[in-house]
Amino acid sequence: MAITSAVTNTFKAEVLKGGHNFNTSGGTPAGNAFKIALYDNSATLGTTTTVYNASDEVSGSGYSAGGNALTNTGVGTTTTTSFTDFSDTSWTSASFTARGCLIYNTTAVTGFTTNRAVCAVDFGGDKTVSSGTFTIQFPTNDSSSAILRLS
Repeated sequence: MAITSAVTNTFKAEVLKGGHNFNTSGGTPAGNAFKIALYDNSATLGTTTTVYNASDEVSGSGYSAGGNALTNTGVGTTTTTSFTDFSDTSWTSASFTARGCLIYNTTAVTGFTTNRAVCAVDFGGDKTVSSGTFTIQFPTNDSSSAILRLS
C-alpha cells in the first residue's frame, strides 16, 4: 500500500464541470465544505482516489472518522496562476499514527457524488502523536505555495 501526494484525476475533471467551489463560506456564492481525513500506512491514496473512504483511516483518541472540517482561505489569482488553500487544523488530546491525508468535498452538488476526493498528501513517513496535539499546517495561500494551484 502507498500514499502518493497528488491532485486526484476525478477532481481535475470535476473542476472543469463545476463540481467544486473554493469560495470562502461568507463569499457569494458561498463555497463548498471540505474536510481532511488522516490515514495509516496501509492506505492507498493518490491520483486514482475518487471519494473519501474510511478504510485504513487512523483510529485513536482525539480522532473521529471523517476527520476535521477545513476552513477555506479563499481563491487568489496572479497573471499566471490561480490558487486556494485552507487554515491549519488540529486534533487535541490525540494518540494515533498517521502516514498521510485526503482532502475531500462534502457538499452535495447536483450531478456529483458527495465526499469527492480533491487531493492526497503523503507525510513522507509515519507521524505519531501521544496524548498531545496533532496539527496539519497548510502552506501560505499564494501562487507559489498554496496547496492547490492552477497555472
